[in-house]
Amino acid sequence: MDEKITGLKAQLEADLAKIETAADLENIRVAYLGKKGSITDLMKGMKDLSNDERKALGQKVNELKTEVSDTITAKMEELKRKELEAEINAMPEFDVALPVNMDRGSYHPITLVQRQCESIFRTMGFTIEDYSEIVTDYECFEALNIPKHHPARDMQDTYYLENGQLLKSHTSAAQNAIYKKYKDALINEGKPIKAIFPGRCFRNEATDACHENTFFQMEGVMVDKDISISNLIFFMKTMLSEVFRKDIKVRLRPGFFPFVEPGFELDISCLICGGDGCPSCKHSGWLELCPCGMIHPEVLKAGGIDPEEYTGFAFGLGLTRLAMMKYGVKDIRDLNSGSLKVLSQFTDDE
Repeated sequence: MDEKITGLKAQLEADLAKIETAADLENIRVAYLGKKGSITDLMKGMKDLSNDERKALGQKVNELKTEVSDTITAKMEELKRKELEAEINAMPEFDVALPVNMDRGSYHPITLVQRQCESIFRTMGFTIEDYSEIVTDYECFEALNIPKHHPARDMQDTYYLENGQLLKSHTSAAQNAIYKKYKDALINEGKPIKAIFPGRCFRNEATDACHENTFFQMEGVMVDKDISISNLIFFMKTMLSEVFRKDIKVRLRPGFFPFVEPGFELDISCLICGGDGCPSCKHSGWLELCPCGMIHPEVLKAGGIDPEEYTGFAFGLGLTRLAMMKYGVKDIRDLNSGSLKVLSQFTDDE
């Protein structure tokens, strides 16, 4: 068995040396870690072993899985870094000394709201992370406790690419990478994981006054010992009161999301109609703003964190809807319209 494990490691190293794209790397991940992968095959024949032999084999295979997963994750980061460097090198040169005409445009309302949220969470000790808009199926679903063919995938009508990757349908796709990035500091130094990662998301939805196929979210996570729902409510209330600069009526109701347990929907009273009902809030008086909950143990495990020792919360804040509420935009389609008449009226009021 030791010879097989050593051989697999050598073969993985050889395979990784040949890849050029993220799609190639995803194929390697499936070949080694998939249900029919090489590492899974090592478990065949365990029924013929004694209890002690099965235990020893299981431990070795689990250690190998972790090592291979970490190696593939590191290779993915390397590929993304090289792609970014290539994009930077391909950028045309420009004269930074040219004068700037400050009257030529204004910041987009979503940009204003995003920067304000980043500033608020930065004061609470959160780091600001960025993540790719094109991700793997593993990042967007499997690492978030949503296996293939799970009904929860029907909640997000996803844009898939020909190479098997996809346009991320939620900012939660970055969770696994964030946990792996900061898990050593959490475990070895006792530093809690506190991060937000805003970004653009895509879903194949019919558009109307409150739905778009392209929209912005901001994911946030906090992981440490003894984190509870109380911590989640505190951070959400603090953020909303700072953004709107007044007390906001909110409600917390049960909601299902595979990557949190328990899960909640945090709604705010519609600021466009004052809670009376309008097209933006589907005439309910409430607007769904922030799906949230306690991070599911399986999600923590996928990120290399022991759920028996650590807990955490996660939330997905709708930046597009937040901008609509703050600036009184009645139709979400105006934000992607490119209409200067619509967008030039917004200014930074900080």
